[in-house]
Amino acid sequence: MKFKSETQGLLKLFITFVNTQFNCQVKSIRSDNGLEFISLKSFLSTHGILLQNSCSYTPQQNGVVERKHRHLLNVGCALRFQANLPLQFWGESWLTATYLINRLPTPVLNHKSPYELLYGKPPIYTHLRAFGCLCYATNLQPLTKFSP
Repeated sequence: MKFKSETQGLLKLFITFVNTQFNCQVKSIRSDNGLEFISLKSFLSTHGILLQNSCSYTPQQNGVVERKHRHLLNVGCALRFQANLPLQFWGESWLTATYLINRLPTPVLNHKSPYELLYGKPPIYTHLRAFGCLCYATNLQPLTKFSP
């Protein structure tokens, strides 16, 4: 998403996706009272979705989201730091952190993972590999003997 004006269309697509793929209804949406959600009030009310607002510029009122955001930042930073990756790979670090967090069991969910609650089966861990290990690209058809 590049602009806040895209929120309405993307949120409608997300609600439809959740309904179709998981046979679940979105029950509530939390917002920091952003203007991009004002135009969605009628859509949300017709679908029985509760819009919960907090005061603008008060992240302490949105504790759950702020804690989850901090958790993602901590895991992403730890991954990037331990792999000794340059800062330009921060996006891959955060995507990997999200992927891992969604598949790890947590006491908050009775020692189940978010993946398991969503799909009804435990995640598979056999495909996981070390993050940020050293590797070399190989050109199978080099131009000269000294080509990389």
